[in-house]
Amino acid sequence: MSRASESTTGMFAEPFDTEDGFRMWLDQEEVTLLLSHADGQQEELAFALGVRSGLRASEIVAVEAGHVVDTSAGPRVRVYNSKGKRYRETPTTEKVRSTAQTYAELKGADAKLVDHSKRWVQRHLKRVTDELAAEHDEMWRHVTPHDLRRTWATSLAASDVDPLLVCDWGGWADIETFLEHYRGTYSPDAQRRELSKVGWLSDGGAMREAADHDPEGWIVETTERV
Repeated sequence: MSRASESTTGMFAEPFDTEDGFRMWLDQEEVTLLLSHADGQQEELAFALGVRSGLRASEIVAVEAGHVVDTSAGPRVRVYNSKGKRYRETPTTEKVRSTAQTYAELKGADAKLVDHSKRWVQRHLKRVTDELAAEHDEMWRHVTPHDLRRTWATSLAASDVDPLLVCDWGGWADIETFLEHYRGTYSPDAQRRELSKVGWLSDGGAMREAADHDPEGWIVETTERV
């Protein structure tokens, strides 16, 4: 049995309305898995700015070390000239803040955190998601930089962050756009949390374990009972 067939996933996929492909949402375990597969600091920063701070690919490559600041509410990334030419500030992680500070000290405040093109971000994310698709779940192949932003927004909503504040951090002009195109109905983590309350669904884990241990015998037994 291949590693892909053995793996489980918490990601959620939704087909596009008018084109091929899927909108994708990752759960937090998958976010951690993605970041752990980054090859070097530039990749890790690019992925983190997307999935932990909600930046678009074009915004990721525009962030300078001096744009990451400490505030009374925690570390923030200042995003200039985002979509719609709007300025915004969005939360980021302490690791990104610390790295930005080091960049500023060594290279100057105007040093780019990800000194590459938007295409570079897309290409390097695809390299990692293709690798994860081979190791875990083929749906990883559909994950794009925009899905990192989508995952970020839905994760905030699932943590009961005020949707208006998420819109402010993410740079959405109105809550309708956010709800329609970015936030999933529920995050993968929220769906798993709710499903854990349904006892009879939990039995599926034991059935899957039995099938994995002796797939032919399990299938025969099931067929005979039907």
